[in-house]
Amino acid sequence: MSFIDGDGPSAAEIRAARARLGSRIATTPCWTWPSESLRAALGDGARVSAKLELWQRTGSFKVRAALLCALDLDDAARARGVTAVSAGNHALAVAYAARTAGTDAKVVMPKTADPRRIAACREAGATVVLSDDVHAAFAEALRLARDEGRRFIHPFESEQVVLGTATIGLEIATHVPDVEAVVVPIGGGGLCAGIACALGRLLPACKVYGVEPTGADTMNKSFEAGRPMAIDAVRTIADSLGAPRAEPMTFGLCKRWVAGLVRVTDDELRAATRVLHRELSLAVEPACAASTAAALGPLAEELAGRKVVLVLCGSNIDLASVARHAGA
Repeated sequence: MSFIDGDGPSAAEIRAARARLGSRIATTPCWTWPSESLRAALGDGARVSAKLELWQRTGSFKVRAALLCALDLDDAARARGVTAVSAGNHALAVAYAARTAGTDAKVVMPKTADPRRIAACREAGATVVLSDDVHAAFAEALRLARDEGRRFIHPFESEQVVLGTATIGLEIATHVPDVEAVVVPIGGGGLCAGIACALGRLLPACKVYGVEPTGADTMNKSFEAGRPMAIDAVRTIADSLGAPRAEPMTFGLCKRWVAGLVRVTDDELRAATRVLHRELSLAVEPACAASTAAALGPLAEELAGRKVVLVLCGSNIDLASVARHAGA
């Protein structure tokens, strides 16, 4: 199975992936959000729902794909273990998936990663290797795969990632069948590619929009250039969206299925974090606030009066960091 230069998984493949995951993951709710802030931005006719993937096992959407990868391991690969690179959410998901599948995880994380996430990975049974930055972390994870024979579970560029994230689109289509627009945060693009493909298959009239922080806008730059692009450094408080480059498969699928992309600033992320805390009593990491920031800002005119789902992609953060990012 390869989705490069293709249309991505079929509806049948997406349903089969969700069935395979079964009760190992949660079917997270799509909750109708009567937001005063969003009503002011989008008008009285808009109906906004939040896809609460931050309530997923391990605290983010990442576990869906990580589990599919781990469940694919044969006995020999399971004996060698897995490796991954992540600022936190993917590392936590891989740690959980490895334990569930009966294998060993060694995850590489930047030294700047949230200490709470580093500790949580260790508590989940993973060996944590700290690296100077995200570029060095990728290199170290690939070295572990080469030298120790570990299976590298990519944070966004694999068929299993697209299948895993597509199951979120399947759940949205099931719970909100009249949805007209869905807003998805973009790091590497695996989340947006899978959701957009699923909704393109199941609800072709629905438009999917991706949102990136201005300091980690690899997909926007790639769309503008017409090919996958890289950035020299990640400069945003939304470290979970800090992919250093776009990759061919997820770039191609986003080009195929995504209606448009926008950027949000760190100040817009902070403001959206405050809205989520004030109106939903949710303490979220900045990446989780990206879809809300886009709806309140650069997508407000596009989404006005429509039935919208905002994907709240995950949140693993301590309260002190929430207070710092929100300016509280």
